Amino acid sequence: MINELISMDGYGSYVWSAFFFTLLSFTFLYFVIKLQLTKEQIRFVSKFGSLTKEKARVARSQNINKEILSNTSKI
Repeated sequence: MINELISMDGYGSYVWSAFFFTLLSFTFLYFVIKLQLTKEQIRFVSKFGSLTKEKARVARSQNINKEILSNTSKI
């Protein structure tokens, strides 16, 4: 039973190699995206993490920032 599942009438080597290639690709992409997110979070905190209350109020009052913030509140 197990051998029939693995061999798949002679197509098993193609099916399983494609499956493992896809699994490996998705795993690689997950870690690349996770690394990029971490880098962007660090850049964001270094740029905007030390805003004073006055600077934050001014940033919220700017038109482009209002547009960005209004779009994110719908998510």
